[in-house]
Amino acid sequence: MCDNTSALTGNFIHDFIDEDLKAGVNSRVQTRFPPEPNGYLHIGHAKAICIDFATAEKYGGICNLRLDDTNPSKEEVEYVESIKEDIEWLGFKWANVYYASEYFDFLYECAIKLIKDGKAYVDDLTAEEMREYRGTLTEPGKNSPYRDRSVEENLRLFTEMTEGKYADGEKVLRAKIDMASPNMNMRDPVMYRIMHISHHHTGDKWCVYPMYDFAHPLSDAREKVTYSLCSLEFENHRPLYDWFINAIGFEEPPRQIEFARLNINYCITSKRKNIRLVKENMVRGWDDPRMATIRGMRRRGYPPKALRNFIEKVGVSKAYSVVDYGLLESCVRDELNANAPRAMAVLEPLRVIIDNYPEGQTETLLIDRHPDHPEMGKSEVTFGKEIFIEKNDFMIEPPKKYFRMFPGNEVRLKGAYFLTCTSYETDENGEVTCIHCTYDPETKGGDSPDGRKVKGTIHWAGPDSLKAEVRLYDRLFDAEDPASIPDEEFEAAINKDSLIILNDCLVEPSLKNAKAGESFQFVRDGYFAVDPDSTDEKLVFNRTVQLNSSYKK
Repeated sequence: MCDNTSALTGNFIHDFIDEDLKAGVNSRVQTRFPPEPNGYLHIGHAKAICIDFATAEKYGGICNLRLDDTNPSKEEVEYVESIKEDIEWLGFKWANVYYASEYFDFLYECAIKLIKDGKAYVDDLTAEEMREYRGTLTEPGKNSPYRDRSVEENLRLFTEMTEGKYADGEKVLRAKIDMASPNMNMRDPVMYRIMHISHHHTGDKWCVYPMYDFAHPLSDAREKVTYSLCSLEFENHRPLYDWFINAIGFEEPPRQIEFARLNINYCITSKRKNIRLVKENMVRGWDDPRMATIRGMRRRGYPPKALRNFIEKVGVSKAYSVVDYGLLESCVRDELNANAPRAMAVLEPLRVIIDNYPEGQTETLLIDRHPDHPEMGKSEVTFGKEIFIEKNDFMIEPPKKYFRMFPGNEVRLKGAYFLTCTSYETDENGEVTCIHCTYDPETKGGDSPDGRKVKGTIHWAGPDSLKAEVRLYDRLFDAEDPASIPDEEFEAAINKDSLIILNDCLVEPSLKNAKAGESFQFVRDGYFAVDPDSTDEKLVFNRTVQLNSSYKK
């Protein structure tokens, strides 16, 4: 188990736990992360994962992973496996893996107990009729005409529901609480519904399935969870959570504590809208590096530690807030700056001929992989008569304070020599296709023995560089709050420059054997990660984040 306890020190959840431990309310801490396996996890889930697992670690307790698989119509084994992978990638390890479906027998027994205690009944109202009977926020609901069925009749009907004698939606089992409660969740909530569908974990054993608000608290209590940590939208569900636990009679009830969800500008975490992005091919899949899914961020090259640091900086509170996406990028940049090896890459190559360099001669130059990590060693780059620089590092008529390459100007090639532009060639459209230079052989390594200074230092690619595809990713949406975009305007709000593909890039030869997921700083360009699409024949890199930050601390 890795040490992630620092990620969540000093927050109100821990203050509550400290008080409980001091007062003897609890003698241990046990949490759980309970996602529904009906989709891929996103950055919001990352916050919940950090809170659940790091809280248990801080107090020497355990955190279980529980797959909340109570709705088989939307759940798949694929999602189960992806959830496990994402949690492990973030750096956490569960004590046990459980499934809500493993408790179906237990939950059924709890339902029978509530019926026998007169606290649950079978209802024949349709979904529309139940909405009409439920009332409003300002008006109380009214009792179902089936609410006063006898215990015997409810037991018989619930048994028949279980035996498959009724169609989907024909009957439900409801808790008998209070139709006049000011809390709408307490107005006889549904506990079981009929669903004639096979379950990925239990097969065809059941045709009635428990609702989340019934299964969740009882699963927590059955597992002996001490703290049920969840997002703020469940605050109004807490009385119902406690009601079910008390009605069954658990001696050590869990305590539910709510925290504010993670909201980030320029991001979509809505499952419905993300499904639309994928199904309508607005993105390349759930792991598209522009998505706010954990898989997408992983493919883009975000280090897991950067995500954990980001969650720590955001903090834990009950107040609604929107976090600047630039803060996440800043955390990613800080982590990569500290640990990513440096490499030379030219994304849009411009040919350079060094006229006074000996014909047919090349030499190997050594460049540090990281200025702060000498143990990373040095890269070998080849210098010769023909090299390449970035197109935007040359201008025919530069503006003031432009210190890169232009006719008559001298620049420093990183780790190599001083170079002076003498002329250039253009095509029929006036585009520069090649520049001619001379080099000073006395400036090897980038320093002049006569002490003269140059103001510009540029990177370059040697004659044996490897061709690569580079995918420049940016924010998927132009709108700061894409969740508020009307459905009919959704596609139009996508940033047209969120993905730019460059096919003729050049990278240094040392990257030939780079593996998918490895990250590098391309000198002067940004941080890039090897994409899984890379092959031995063609390297593919994703831009993770640019060098310059847009985040204002």
